[in-house]
Amino acid sequence: MVDEILLKSRKFKVVHRMIDGGTAEPVSKDLIIHPGAAVVLPITDDGKVVMVRNYRWSIDRELLELPAGTLEPLEEPQICAYRELEEETGFIAGALRPLCRFYSSPGLMNELIHSFVATDLKAGHQHLSVDEKIQVEILSFDEIDHNIRIGNIMDGKTLATLLYYKMLERK
Repeated sequence: MVDEILLKSRKFKVVHRMIDGGTAEPVSKDLIIHPGAAVVLPITDDGKVVMVRNYRWSIDRELLELPAGTLEPLEEPQICAYRELEEETGFIAGALRPLCRFYSSPGLMNELIHSFVATDLKAGHQHLSVDEKIQVEILSFDEIDHNIRIGNIMDGKTLATLLYYKMLERK
């Protein structure tokens, strides 16, 4: 399988690939090759969730999201989770446990997202990139439910992580 690179960016590449489509002729597909990401559900000692209000230029609006980011080359997902939590929120996790893994959009890309729950949080300092417009918000689960209903939380990795965590809590 030989990929034709259509685009190579700092974080991902787009390739053209011929695949076996189950017919006599190969089928042409385009695919985004992504290194993966980590998303963190940071829970304070009083049971609230540290979230970020993040401006997303691709949709020209702010969304409430869980802290997350792309894996650096050869970076372990857990290390990425610790790093992104501190960079985006300023909090440092005393404990971090895996929650689940999922593909963000397997019809288009191979990005595997690793989600974690962070507890025993200690306040630190944000380390934002120049292109990040992030504000920290600490919300109760009831406030999160409300923000999902009114469309302030529409980010897939945030929804998947929150809903999976709530499903586990019910058991």
